[in-house]
Amino acid sequence: MIEGVAAPESANNAAAQSSFIPLLSLGIPPNVVMAVLFGGLLIHGIQPGPLLIRNHPDIFWGVVMSMYIGNVMLLALNLPLIGMWVKNLESALHHPLPFNPAVLSHRGYSVNNSVLDIYLMILFGVIGYFMRKFDFEPAPLALAYVLSPMLETSLRQVSQYIRGSFFIFFSRPISLVCMVFVIGLLVFQIYAYVKKKKPIIPVD
Repeated sequence: MIEGVAAPESANNAAAQSSFIPLLSLGIPPNVVMAVLFGGLLIHGIQPGPLLIRNHPDIFWGVVMSMYIGNVMLLALNLPLIGMWVKNLESALHHPLPFNPAVLSHRGYSVNNSVLDIYLMILFGVIGYFMRKFDFEPAPLALAYVLSPMLETSLRQVSQYIRGSFFIFFSRPISLVCMVFVIGLLVFQIYAYVKKKKPIIPVD
């Protein structure tokens, strides 16, 4: 049924574009894809957030306009090439697998023209494989990698005023609510993990 295909695809397209809202307006990447884009903007000296429209209006409106252009391009590409996409899905899964490492190795080497980058790519690929194998989500790791420099910078700025006493985070209403929420979330995650690992003893 066409409704079963149209509904998830529409939701996927809506989620992909709406995820730019917290990134561009608040400077908070909502998923791992936006975290990578967030890191790319920081590398180029662009700080996403409330001041992005004022400081870099070309970037903001360029992203908005690219969404309209992208939808038109998708429509122009998918309608005449839908037969080729169907044939591609019918091909065996193992056919494109040798092509992917070759492309990734080329991209990893071309950044700094260094073989070390290829070894690092393989190392993180192995780490990602074991994270998948043991049910560790890669998205929080990517978000932490992108957001940790901002956290360190903010903590260094705050340390000049708190003089080593972190109890000030519990003395203000907004920071107190945030800290209680974070601590409660950590406790809930630990409790859920322990409860999941606890063996269930059958009752006769």
